Amino acid sequence: MTHAPTDLKYASTHEWLRDNEDGTFTVGISNHAQEQLGDVVFVELPDPGLTLARGEQLAMLESVKAASDVYAPVGGEVIAVNTALMDAPELVNEACYEEGWLVRLQGDDTSALDKLLSADAYLSSTSED
Repeated sequence: MTHAPTDLKYASTHEWLRDNEDGTFTVGISNHAQEQLGDVVFVELPDPGLTLARGEQLAMLESVKAASDVYAPVGGEVIAVNTALMDAPELVNEACYEEGWLVRLQGDDTSALDKLLSADAYLSSTSED
């Protein structure tokens, strides 16, 4: 069953964003997205220091079903990547909102937050899939 923590914001492209309250944001994929992907077997993450615009590719996930791009829900500089995923990509499936996070960004455009969805709005949009 799909769930979405209410303290996060969501992109229509199935990424979630956690505001860390210090100008940084943690990004991952939603439970709905990991369910659609199936078992994640490989994660390609960007190098720290890379600056991304909102909507640019920030990662690639490969599953037993397909490869899927992950997009930046806000613009900013990659300040950390979840290196644990290199050895344990299954964390994306097992704990997509906790240990399965992908990157941390130093945000540069907080107005983009207004374009993201609440948990309820995101779940409503995924019920049509």
